[in-house]
Amino acid sequence: MSYKVTLIPGDGIGPSIVEEAVKVVEATGVEIEWEVREAGEGAMEKHGTPLPEEVLESIRRNKVALKGPITTPVGSGFRSVNVALRKILTLYANLRPAITFPGVHGLPFDNIDLVMVRENTEGLYSGVEHFVDEDKTAAESIKIITRKASERIIRFAFEYARKEKRRKVTLVHKANILKFTDGLFLEIGKEISLQYPDVEFEDRIIDNMCMQLVKKPYLYDVIVTMNLYGDILSDLCAGLVGGLGLAPSANVGEGLAVFEPVHGSAPKYTGKNRVNPCATILSAAMMLKYLGEREKGEAIYRAVGEVISEGTSLTYDLIENPDKSVGTREIGTAVARKVKELLNA
Repeated sequence: MSYKVTLIPGDGIGPSIVEEAVKVVEATGVEIEWEVREAGEGAMEKHGTPLPEEVLESIRRNKVALKGPITTPVGSGFRSVNVALRKILTLYANLRPAITFPGVHGLPFDNIDLVMVRENTEGLYSGVEHFVDEDKTAAESIKIITRKASERIIRFAFEYARKEKRRKVTLVHKANILKFTDGLFLEIGKEISLQYPDVEFEDRIIDNMCMQLVKKPYLYDVIVTMNLYGDILSDLCAGLVGGLGLAPSANVGEGLAVFEPVHGSAPKYTGKNRVNPCATILSAAMMLKYLGEREKGEAIYRAVGEVISEGTSLTYDLIENPDKSVGTREIGTAVARKVKELLNA
């Protein structure tokens, strides 16, 4: 079966890491026609906007996109191109797995396998804020939590847990203080949990959850929370497994999905063949699984794990001695080669 996928190279290091992800996907043998569309700084220069309508139309048409990191240009009219993309396309679920790969230098724990499910469309992170006086000496941010969005994301987390045969969903909140907004989110979580008796349910207060993840991350499985909390916790989880270079993500809506690395565009490394492309490669693996090519997606995960375990083709962030590190292209080539070996074994 062949697929048509929107490909957004992005800014800074984006094009180079996306190139490696495409190389790895092609090594699986899955037939994909890439429809390349430009967003970010380059699009701003050509179209006067970092998010041209043709990008949105392409994603709506193809239903799936693989995207590199994007810089939001100054004066573009967007607080964040990434946030705007998610809101315009109603990509309400942000899925961020954090998995340990043996061989990564300096890991505090082994055998971590967490999935962060973050609500993507409302809450404090939405940026509904303003100054409350003419002199701009005070500002206000508005946190809106709705039953519709809360039910949607919490149900997504339970459905994901059931589909992936996960054991537990942990809902994170601050309902002890924010009794209306976070209280509503927690109340809905308890209601929905009753519909999934096969999945264990618990809740944790956000500050306690941070401590729990640092001390006992192996106790947790699927974590569902609101927008800002999810943004913070997902970076914490990435730190537990080796950093943002190993942090893939998916933004999922009704029949649409955009896959991208968690990290930014790192313009200072543009063209230097230095950064780790594995977050983008793993995002591509998530994309293949979403398309129904589960075996091929899992082969990419295994290939990344085996390349890291072998230790001979690692970027500077994964290795104890940076002098023995390789570049973006080299680790991408090693993963692609390993994918072919695994699938042809």
